Amino acid sequence: MLLQNLCSSLRVFSLTIAAALALAMPVIGWTQTTYPNRPITLVIPFGPGGETDIFARALSNDLGEVLGQPIVVVNRAGATGVVASEFVARSNPDGYTLIFGTAATHALNISTFKSLPYDPQKDFEPIAFVGSVPLVLFANPSMPANARDFIARLKDSPDKYFYGSAGISTSYLGIELFKNVAGVSAANVPYKGTGEAVQGLVGGQVQFMGGSLGAGQALVNAGKLRAIAVMSNKRLTAAPEIPTLAEAAALPLEVGTWNVVMAPAKTPKPVVDRLNAALNEVLRRPAVVDRLSRSGISAVADSTPASTAQMISSEIVKWRTAFKLSGVQPE
Repeated sequence: MLLQNLCSSLRVFSLTIAAALALAMPVIGWTQTTYPNRPITLVIPFGPGGETDIFARALSNDLGEVLGQPIVVVNRAGATGVVASEFVARSNPDGYTLIFGTAATHALNISTFKSLPYDPQKDFEPIAFVGSVPLVLFANPSMPANARDFIARLKDSPDKYFYGSAGISTSYLGIELFKNVAGVSAANVPYKGTGEAVQGLVGGQVQFMGGSLGAGQALVNAGKLRAIAVMSNKRLTAAPEIPTLAEAAALPLEVGTWNVVMAPAKTPKPVVDRLNAALNEVLRRPAVVDRLSRSGISAVADSTPASTAQMISSEIVKWRTAFKLSGVQPE
């Protein structure tokens, strides 16, 4: 009788396991073999023409080729990336709506706004850290070309000089970090955008600013601006003549914006891993690396979802520090 009951129990257990596996199989099959089976939307949190837009579009065709489905790039600008971030955070976690996040959307906004309609960490699934755009310290030709002499000039005349920025952005807070480590003082003149800030610098209304290589390289080549140093741990491939701040002034400061690809929270791990592998494959292609480097973008081709999450956590701390140094109150 005992043996009969044992056999009966084993039969029930086996049927339960079989049923569970049968229910799981469609999910496994969907995530591993059929994803993606339709176009993927990649949301850009800013308007067309900026570094983030250029970067995303430089990857989209190759990424679509690797995944076997088109990547539809959509610009959804507004409120320093808040509009796009909230939209993606509230989207279905199925891998078909992604955001091309930035330092602003996933590290800076949490300090600059009193409240956000999204959490940059809890509401997203990190996929990949795809690249960085270090700040270049640009100066008006009236300022010294050498970083040490440039810093000495600022120290000799505290509060005499001004720097431009594109509002409360990495270009603003990056210079605040520079001022802190260099021990200098200068007042900020905020502009509506990078283009206006560059024109203010050329015109002499401000004496220096931080910006991407693409923002000022042509003017440097034309002799209308100076490129003092790049805030990175290595020189830029597209402008190897510009020294790092560590080389030029013994200030190992690494500041700039960066880009991450993120999905809504609870996106299945196999989908996240598939996207991560595809992005890394694209970012290893020499043609893509060359295309990006010409715009001052340093591609990253070895990130993981875990390393991306860690990077975002450390960047939140760094930009919170910069925001406190600036003395600006959250909006």
